[in-house]
Amino acid sequence: MLRNVTRLKGFTIRARDGEIGTLEQFYFDDESWAMRYLVVNAGDWLGGRLVLVSPVALRQAEWESKRLDVALTKKQVEDSPSIDTHKPVSRQHEALYLGYYGYPYYWGGPNLWGLASYPAGLTVEREAVTEAEALRARAGKESPDSHLRSTDEVTGYHIEASDGGIGHVEDFLVDDETWAIRYLEVDTRNWWPGKKVLVSPQWIENVSWPDSKVYIDLTRETIQNGPERNESMPVTREFENRLYDYYDRSPYWTPVTEQSHSHAAGKG
Repeated sequence: MLRNVTRLKGFTIRARDGEIGTLEQFYFDDESWAMRYLVVNAGDWLGGRLVLVSPVALRQAEWESKRLDVALTKKQVEDSPSIDTHKPVSRQHEALYLGYYGYPYYWGGPNLWGLASYPAGLTVEREAVTEAEALRARAGKESPDSHLRSTDEVTGYHIEASDGGIGHVEDFLVDDETWAIRYLEVDTRNWWPGKKVLVSPQWIENVSWPDSKVYIDLTRETIQNGPERNESMPVTREFENRLYDYYDRSPYWTPVTEQSHSHAAGKG
């Protein structure tokens, strides 16, 4: 099912032995547009420290009670590598983090999550490692380049059609199984008041991160005449079929599209 990211904010994250904190934002991969980490505010428990939780750790969701259960202990989270959300999370830091929990790397494999299409399909390679030198040695082999972006940072980015602006990013719709971003929800109030539209990452030609702009290969008229996002209704497969049929694009659930899902957007 597709979930609005803004509605996930504030969800309680619960470990095996108690609550960790509340979900504050996400980091997504700008190559594949998949949510790689939940950023959790640990509150008073860890003095307001922000910690990363991988979707690999998710085990159960209580959507009505707004809670996500993870296969971690509070001690594991407390001892996990710290992050500075004011700086880019480097690939070395990711390698350190994944190595600490014993998770396989998601990059370099043929699927959205490396060797799997879903984070739940990945298994822990080994027991969590605590030797700092071993972790640093493994992480040091990775490129310093970061492909992680904050959902909070990208919210508000301007969307540019091939012939002019259409609005700004207001939200993201994420698949709660694969944790892939399926759509950017675009508010068109400054161009066409009262309408919201969905834009797939597959339709993105380029992202200018310095300019906070997302470029798509559709015209304003095409978008104006396209299916409108009704916020009071869930995005059903019927609506998605109508959306892709209108734009004459292959849907993401077809095998060919899934294999080429990571073509979009890390430019700029």
